[in-house]
Amino acid sequence: MTATQFHKVAKALADPRRFEILKIIAASDELSCGAIGAQLPVAQPTISHHLKELANAGLIEPRKEGQHCYYRLHPKVLADYIKALQQLTYQLQSL
Repeated sequence: MTATQFHKVAKALADPRRFEILKIIAASDELSCGAIGAQLPVAQPTISHHLKELANAGLIEPRKEGQHCYYRLHPKVLADYIKALQQLTYQLQSL
């Protein structure tokens, strides 16, 4: 994982609403933007913004079908981020 991607993932996960959205997506194989929005008390444009940030970080994969967009978790990016955090923790403990 590059340093840039690490920071994008960290920024995306730092927002409580994005983290909540990621958990909602992870609990399903794939969800539409509308289905995600139906589970949260947030305006649709806000949901779309958060989904865009999660996708830019590589944490979710969007799939377009007509006018609808569906999202699913990209577990490898999350696993790579966790691994990078573990390596960082090990390095800091070695100081």
